[in-house]
Amino acid sequence: MLAALPRAMADPVQSVPTLEVDRYLGTWYEIGHLPMFFQRLCVSDTTAQYSKNADGSIAVLNSCRHEDRQLDIARGTATVLPNSGNARLKVQFFWPFSGDYWVIGLASDYHWALVGSPNNKYLWLLSRSPTLAQTDVDTALQIARRQGFDLDKFIYTPHGER
Repeated sequence: MLAALPRAMADPVQSVPTLEVDRYLGTWYEIGHLPMFFQRLCVSDTTAQYSKNADGSIAVLNSCRHEDRQLDIARGTATVLPNSGNARLKVQFFWPFSGDYWVIGLASDYHWALVGSPNNKYLWLLSRSPTLAQTDVDTALQIARRQGFDLDKFIYTPHGER
C-alpha cells in the first residue's frame, strides 16, 4: 500500500474546483476508507445515498452491515459551504456536531469520487457500482497520497454475501 508523502512534501488537501450536485446525488458504494470510530462495526456493504431536501440541503443516508449481517443506518444532512464550487460540505448526523466532507477527486463522468477531510483524518473512495477498476482505484489513491493521506491503514470494503 502507498503511504502518505511526508507532510512537508505533501500538497495541502484541496477539493475539486466544482461539483455538480445534481449529478452527485444518488447511490454510492464505498470501495474503501480510512478507519474511523463511526464505522468501527461496519464490515461490508457500505453505501451512501444522497438526495435533495426541500430547503436545498442534501439528505444523507449511510448504511453498512455488521459482522452479524445486521444493517446499520445513519441519517444526516449536508450543506454546501459558500464559495466552494459545491465541492466542500458540512455533514451533520447529530446536533450539534458536524464534519467536513470535501470531494477531493472525481471522475469526469462521476463514476467514482474521493472524499476526504482537510485534516487528513477521514477518507472514502466511492463508486457508482460495488466494484471499481484497479486503474481508477490507483488514480484516486494517488490523489489522496499526494495530499498527505496515510494509506497504510486503508480498508477495502466488500459488497455482497459474506
